[in-house]
Amino acid sequence: MSSDPYEAHGFTRKGLLEAIRLGEGAFTKREIARALKLKGDQRTALKQALKELEDTGQIQKTEKKGWRVAGALPSVTVLEIHDRDVDGEFLCRPVKEDLQGPIIRLAPGKGERGSNAGLGDRILARLSPDDDGGYEARILKKLGQAASRTLCVLRKGQGKPRLVPVDKRARHEMLPARGEAEKAKDGDLVLVRISSERRHGMKTAVIEEVLGDASSPRAGSVIALAEHGVPEGFTPEEQKQADSVKPAKLGKREDLRDIPLITIDPADARDHDDAVWAAPDDDPANKGGWVVLVAIADVAAYVTPDSALDRGARKRGVSVYLPDRVVPMLPERLSNDLCSLREGEERPCLAARMVFDRDGTKRGQRFIRGWMRSAAGLSYEQAQAAIDGKGEGKAEALLEGVLKPLWGAYAALKKARDRREPLEIDAPEKKIEVGADGRVTGVTVRERFDAHKLIEEMMIQANVAAAEALEDKRTALIYRIHDEPGTQKLESLADFLPTVGLKWTRGDRVTPARFNRVLKTSEGTDHYETVNEVVLRSQSQAVYETDNIGHFGLNLAKYAHFTSPIRRYADLMVHRALIRAYGLGSDGQTDAEAAQLDRIAEETTSNERRAMAAERDAVDRFVAAWLADRTGSEFEGRITGVTRFGLFVRLHETGADGLCPVSSLGDEYFMHDESAHALVGQSTGARFRLGMAVTVRLVEATPVTGGLIFDMLTPPESGTPPKGRGGRGGRPGRSGHSGPGHRHGRRKR
Repeated sequence: MSSDPYEAHGFTRKGLLEAIRLGEGAFTKREIARALKLKGDQRTALKQALKELEDTGQIQKTEKKGWRVAGALPSVTVLEIHDRDVDGEFLCRPVKEDLQGPIIRLAPGKGERGSNAGLGDRILARLSPDDDGGYEARILKKLGQAASRTLCVLRKGQGKPRLVPVDKRARHEMLPARGEAEKAKDGDLVLVRISSERRHGMKTAVIEEVLGDASSPRAGSVIALAEHGVPEGFTPEEQKQADSVKPAKLGKREDLRDIPLITIDPADARDHDDAVWAAPDDDPANKGGWVVLVAIADVAAYVTPDSALDRGARKRGVSVYLPDRVVPMLPERLSNDLCSLREGEERPCLAARMVFDRDGTKRGQRFIRGWMRSAAGLSYEQAQAAIDGKGEGKAEALLEGVLKPLWGAYAALKKARDRREPLEIDAPEKKIEVGADGRVTGVTVRERFDAHKLIEEMMIQANVAAAEALEDKRTALIYRIHDEPGTQKLESLADFLPTVGLKWTRGDRVTPARFNRVLKTSEGTDHYETVNEVVLRSQSQAVYETDNIGHFGLNLAKYAHFTSPIRRYADLMVHRALIRAYGLGSDGQTDAEAAQLDRIAEETTSNERRAMAAERDAVDRFVAAWLADRTGSEFEGRITGVTRFGLFVRLHETGADGLCPVSSLGDEYFMHDESAHALVGQSTGARFRLGMAVTVRLVEATPVTGGLIFDMLTPPESGTPPKGRGGRGGRPGRSGHSGPGHRHGRRKR
């Protein structure tokens, strides 16, 4: 007897799905019935079958009331070339918004040259599945010119309206095409597309989107997000899935509710990824040892592989943190509610239970699919105050039973950390204080307590445990790797350190401990900040990769990101791998996902870089807005960059970076001595060097670009006139173009 209830009505589910697939989204219910030769009551059964397939997510409606198989794309469709991947290949997306599918790559050799297709172009393409679960597109016809968009400010002053790019590196303004200037007001932020390029004269552009007033307090974030292409908001499919998610239940999870796990986060945190607990180990064989439990939000319980939420999270890669807002990786119902380990509320978690001896050496570990209730949500300040004997309220109540054991375990972990000698760069982090109206109210330095170091070290240990556990099971995973510095950067460091009385022996083995000794030697000197900055710049950037080379900065052989799945897609991948490897549920890593880990690692690294750039640029713009009313004021600072066109100076008060053009340095001709990291006067040998303390006057602050221009008030240090004219310089009177910004965000380990 057939198990398909619709066979009695003249069709089967399998046959129905095949008919829908062949229709490629064009078949309506009537056309499907015609294709299956259904009549009368059979069509009533068809209606019921279509509803069931839609409810279970197997098919989707199209704009024209047709049906298509979920996740499938038509063999021929119109695409837009919207991006490049890390290997430079073009990425495409369907023009029709209802066509949501896997990644589409343009077939090698089919872009720009042969077809003159490039970023922003629309193409008619034939799609064929690739080996990674995505599609390969081959161009049948190019449908339009490149539509790469640029963010500008519309200026309607005297003369013709102008489109002024907000990117400080852009040199050329544009003209609005005929009638385009009427779409927006003077001073509005607009996204434009070049409509014509003349051989001579200015380019013309059409306005495709108006984003609002460029002088509004929150414009810094709007510009940063648009300029770097950070996706905002969620698709209807994502929001629908998030709204319909049912809270997880205890089920077969291990009940951890009796363990007083607590979260310790910044005071303004809204999503809580991680909770911690520690207690002395009662094993007589581990006297003085500790049991540490790190419980992490179980995002995998809600975001399943290849769902709308999963595809959206993969596209974003990370949450983006700007001075006035957060652009979350997941919808708020998940990020701030169902997944967040909120005080007093029961939540699913994935926990690492680790046992350490009295010296911080790990003796064992296991992973738990758990069910927890946070005993308290504390800020770093509250936890530290309680440990320092100044606690109040719930922090004081938790002091003996929860906080003191955590600090005891941390003392053991710190012994192991000190033996490991990870890189210890002192890079104070600035916080932009923003009022309810979006205006900057102040710039402060974030205090760093032992509470921060405790959480950091426990998260590091959980990340190590995740990497080790997956390797033990021979399961594919995404590592967080950090390569040692490259030769060129080390050569530059070796050239600089002797200029401040420090040594770096070329050829000796490069280790974090060597850098730490340099930093320690410079402590208490005028060069300490500069040496920290130069050592930081000499480091490679950490990336996501499936081939492990270890983490140089942390001095660890195995390391993966596991502790922040609410805000990092790579962590969600590690969670799913653990769930599959240790049989912790049916919602773990799939074969299709495992086959795509290389690509996911590349995409996530790229998305992280995009987020870091947007965060850095937004901070620059907010600080420029904060300083705009103080034009003409004098500031103390330090030279953090030396180029042929001028000096970059970082202000002590705000941490803001700005440019002193070479033209503002006086009447002498200054040459750029690269090895000495200095601008040297050709006649007198007077010099402005990297790390030099200076006083500058703010000449110009441009919030829309984040640019600051200074006049140098401090005279150069005396020196010996150079014998020759090596290096390049700028003559007095040159304006000195602004050049690339010299800004460095904090490293993300």
